[in-house]
Amino acid sequence: MPVARSERLLTLLQTLRRYRRPVTGTVLAQETGVSLRTLYRDIASLQAQGAMIEGEAGIGYVLKPGFMLPPMMFSEEELEALVLGSRWVARAAEPRLAGAGADALAKIAAVLPADMREMIDSAALFVGPKRRDEDKADVSAIRKAIRLERILELHYGDEQGRISRRRVWPFGLGYYEHVRVLMAWCELRQDFRHFRTDRIIDMALHEVRYPRRRTLLSVPIHYSAACLRTRKGRCSI
Repeated sequence: MPVARSERLLTLLQTLRRYRRPVTGTVLAQETGVSLRTLYRDIASLQAQGAMIEGEAGIGYVLKPGFMLPPMMFSEEELEALVLGSRWVARAAEPRLAGAGADALAKIAAVLPADMREMIDSAALFVGPKRRDEDKADVSAIRKAIRLERILELHYGDEQGRISRRRVWPFGLGYYEHVRVLMAWCELRQDFRHFRTDRIIDMALHEVRYPRRRTLLSVPIHYSAACLRTRKGRCSI
């Protein structure tokens, strides 16, 4: 069944938004299901409409930040994903982040056409009850340290109740069914470690910025997540 040109252009924009670095026309054509010739025409059309797409054939293309998509272009599945994600955050995250998720969804709903706004209100997607060990640490302060790339000093109790003092470089925070887990470079162990937030006794945020960028530290984040899945939330420290 032929895809409408407007839907095809939207799909191309969404695909470009997923890439931070230039991506070749061949890859874009494969992902959007069109010929390379059609892909080049679609890119030219989007550029003529104001989309800040840089690059050229044979080298690659990248969409510069700042180009906004019209809110009415959300699909039904995208709206359902937003509702489900907001409801999960409301259950799984700390109060400030949960409130931010609800506020973001309300802002989106406010600018949608009436029929789409009704879809948000009537979405029959639900999240189960909250079950989690209570955090001793201020999780919002941990998120701030990650954003600012600041060193955290922790007093931490392990599974056997032994308490240690750690200086860590935080780069990720994992939200799991029963625990939240800080992913960080540990100066004491000189390695990447996981720290359950419910075992952080107290902590201090330093003004000192750690020496490597967080984007470089985030390289092992997929490995960290895989380790945590196999350990069911236990921390390798």
